Amino acid sequence: MKKYTKDEATPKLQTVPGWEFNNDGIEKQFQFKNFKEAMAFMVRVGDAAEAMNHHPEFFNVYNKVKLRLSTHDAGGLTDRDFKLAGEIEKVAV
Repeated sequence: MKKYTKDEATPKLQTVPGWEFNNDGIEKQFQFKNFKEAMAFMVRVGDAAEAMNHHPEFFNVYNKVKLRLSTHDAGGLTDRDFKLAGEIEKVAV
């Protein structure tokens, strides 16, 4: 499984707008109208992640959800993370 460096990840980040490289992974924060919408988003992301057997790190405070993707088995950022980020973007719409 190919692990991406920051330089290698930069062009791939164009496919998932708003995601940023950070410490061998990618991260993005989403904001919603309220806590209930944030939680519903987290459940939808959880369903997509479970279907891919690739699970993000979730950080939630009221109406904000920050997600971090990194392939722990590979010790860094891989195509699996970009694929899941794309699915998360579909869920966020």
